[in-house]
Amino acid sequence: MKFLSQVSAALALFGAASAIPAEEPPLLQARAALQQVTGFGANPSNTKMYIYVPDKLAESPAIIVAIHYCTGTAQQYYSGSPYARLADTKGFIVIYPESPYSGTCWDVSSKAALTHNGTGDSNSIANMVYYTLDKYGGDPTKVFVTGSSSGAMMTNVMAATYPELFAAGIAYSGVPAGCFVSSSGGTDAWNNSCATGQSRTTAAAWGQVVLDMYPGYEGERPKMQIYHGSADTTLAAPNYNETIKQWCGVFGYDDTAPESAAANTPQSGYTTYTYGDHLVGIYANGVGHTVPIRGDDDMKFFGL
Repeated sequence: MKFLSQVSAALALFGAASAIPAEEPPLLQARAALQQVTGFGANPSNTKMYIYVPDKLAESPAIIVAIHYCTGTAQQYYSGSPYARLADTKGFIVIYPESPYSGTCWDVSSKAALTHNGTGDSNSIANMVYYTLDKYGGDPTKVFVTGSSSGAMMTNVMAATYPELFAAGIAYSGVPAGCFVSSSGGTDAWNNSCATGQSRTTAAAWGQVVLDMYPGYEGERPKMQIYHGSADTTLAAPNYNETIKQWCGVFGYDDTAPESAAANTPQSGYTTYTYGDHLVGIYANGVGHTVPIRGDDDMKFFGL
């Protein structure tokens, strides 16, 4: 992100997300290797593509796009998250994009990034998916996206700008798609109002933000799972409610009346709220930035 007058806030985001705790120690014993891919198609933002293809690849494999946090790299998210280990047992492919910007946050601010087939990071990442589907005969009905912190922000953006591409998304401690929009039109700009949880509106208004990213789209949209911690001081806890409102606005759910609420699920201190078949929110009491990745639970949500 362009720090401008928000250097200290941005550094807080970087530091808080520099190590993403997984559900178990990130000891990776993958047989294959992480590989960089060049020439994967149009890459307007010069985003780097890395890919993990397990030795035992499933027929018509699923694809997971796993998006790193600020200060992170594809290699760090590969090593520190459970997806490559899970790919070894389940035979899916993992794409690890890498941000081209100083500080390695993602551009979730510019008009280009917040528009279907724009010229921002979202378009570059989508083209990574198209390349992988074609090269490896991937299953287009089993493409998923997830990320932590800045990667969670981009997860929401990818679900909004390319709804036809993804079956589901899981965002670990992010903000609503479009919340970080830059009033100056800047690329990967910092938005303090959003980060501190002051950007609030109705479900209908947030939902319209998503719809405006792909005008005229009337097809299926990915189901979403939103994690956030109550003690998050980097991307403040109100962003959980705003993100839930956004997807409720998209799916037509009542954000004030979830269908169910399960306390101490999936673990003590977490509450799981189900709003409908396309939206689940998980609020982690006392957890800061970011909520630890729950790889096995992710597989269940993705149907893998």
